[in-house]
Amino acid sequence: MPVALTGVPLLAASAVTPASVVPESTQQAIGYPTLFLLVLAGALVPVIPTGALVSSAAVVAVHRTAPFSLAMVFVTASLAAFLGDAALYWLGRRGLKSKNGSRWLKGIRSRAPEDRLEQAQEKLAAHGVAVLVLSRLVPAGRLPVMLACLLAEWPMRRFSRGNFPACLAWAATYQLIGILGGSLFAEPWQGVVAAIALTVLISAVPAVVRRVR
Repeated sequence: MPVALTGVPLLAASAVTPASVVPESTQQAIGYPTLFLLVLAGALVPVIPTGALVSSAAVVAVHRTAPFSLAMVFVTASLAAFLGDAALYWLGRRGLKSKNGSRWLKGIRSRAPEDRLEQAQEKLAAHGVAVLVLSRLVPAGRLPVMLACLLAEWPMRRFSRGNFPACLAWAATYQLIGILGGSLFAEPWQGVVAAIALTVLISAVPAVVRRVR
């Protein structure tokens, strides 16, 4: 039974251990850096369910008595996502300039199917930065658009200008899911389970639709 002991859900923690055992200030001191590092790592290596992490952290923040908990989750998640994307884009640009490429660039290419890359390039040419803003809200849409920006040789400044509002919108969207989950359930762990289930469903729907088509 999952329970949040810090600002990030620790699913392996025992449900019989109340969060009040650890002072709330200590929980925050551990939880926000943990959330930051996990979202940052998830931006670089997209196997970590960062959306579920943000939603779960928001569930915990809803049940906190400390002020500004939700604001701290939002700032932490959006900043980590922005820095992670910037680092990955910088590594991708280095790979393009290298004769042998780089494992980071290959990693981006492996997660950007040819058909989705073509769509991203067409939309990027037609709508510019707006496509970058929306790419983080579409499941599996971030890397094809990032690769399209790399192939279009966007400078880091232009990419960052579009990626900053994209990260804000992404953090706000998944935090809203967590707020709804935290408001509907009396126990934090129940809201965490609901938030994780909803974020997994959102991520899985586009893949299912593509398979059906």
